[in-house]
Amino acid sequence: MAPSRALIIGITGQDGSYLAEFLLARGYQVHGVIRRASSFNTARLDHLYRDHHDLDPTAPGLILHHGDLTDGSGLRRLLNTVKPHEIYNLGAQSHVRVSFDQAEYTADVVAQGTLRLLEAVRDYQQATGDQARLYQAGSSEMFGAAPAPQSEATAFYPRSPYAVAKVAAHWYAVNYRESYDLFVANGILFNHESPRRGETFVTRKISRAVGRIVHGLQDKLYLCNLEAVRDWGFAGDYVEAMWRMLRHGRADDFVIATGSGHSVRQFLELAFGRVGRDYRDFVAFDPRFLRPAEVNRLEGDARRAADALGWRPKVSFAELVAMMVDSDLDLAARELSLRDNGHAAVHVG
Repeated sequence: MAPSRALIIGITGQDGSYLAEFLLARGYQVHGVIRRASSFNTARLDHLYRDHHDLDPTAPGLILHHGDLTDGSGLRRLLNTVKPHEIYNLGAQSHVRVSFDQAEYTADVVAQGTLRLLEAVRDYQQATGDQARLYQAGSSEMFGAAPAPQSEATAFYPRSPYAVAKVAAHWYAVNYRESYDLFVANGILFNHESPRRGETFVTRKISRAVGRIVHGLQDKLYLCNLEAVRDWGFAGDYVEAMWRMLRHGRADDFVIATGSGHSVRQFLELAFGRVGRDYRDFVAFDPRFLRPAEVNRLEGDARRAADALGWRPKVSFAELVAMMVDSDLDLAARELSLRDNGHAAVHVG
């Protein structure tokens, strides 16, 4: 019996790599979409990847394809080639602060890119009669200034170009679900982190700095708003929720969160406390990191996902911080060893 086929757009990111692991462990054949670059950008997948010459095209495994959400024709060709049972749209320019500087690009990839994909899925379903279930990655940033806790019933109040683009993508998904009988599930995921988080995101920036400070590779950590509150969970838990949404009886929208908010300051206290340091000795303020429009508190209410999907987070906030700090302590130790032996620095994410 042929394995289920999943197509992951954005497979090289944090979520994509955890989702690929999750699906491969369940016997899927996973097809990942990567953007063409002049350097390799698959570090998070290297432990999963095998040369395509060694793969049986009818068996479970990981197969990579070049593609981009800005290329609608390419998306259509991918669907016709892969013939996926499940599609996970995780692709985005996902850095909120950067979206203020690259607003048009963010809108093109996040909003228009989702529309291109929905059109491709619509054409594929009409042409073949096969239904490919689609997961659309939303974001808690869509709630923005709306009062916490935020649930599926909370009105969106986006406060960044990224958030506005995600709101547009969300409503495109709802519209195509209702208009063309597509199975499209919107996951409204609150902040989810891991040792694979990109180094420009605040949580990884903190854990990376802790490791480098302990090993004498860094003196200061520059941040801005320490009072911002986010609902932080573990990315490895959250990809299971994506999968569960596509196995649900009907396509719907779900908030995925831990239900507990913590400030950046609390993250700092736990992270530096893990190594017996006081964050106040190392953290300095840099106004360049302030957003033109701030989001003060995001805290999710995921009771609907618990009831309908049977999903609950497994990793606590304290366990998440410890996991990230321990990983980055090891990374900094390797970086120090490389430096002392005349090699280039280590960069991940």
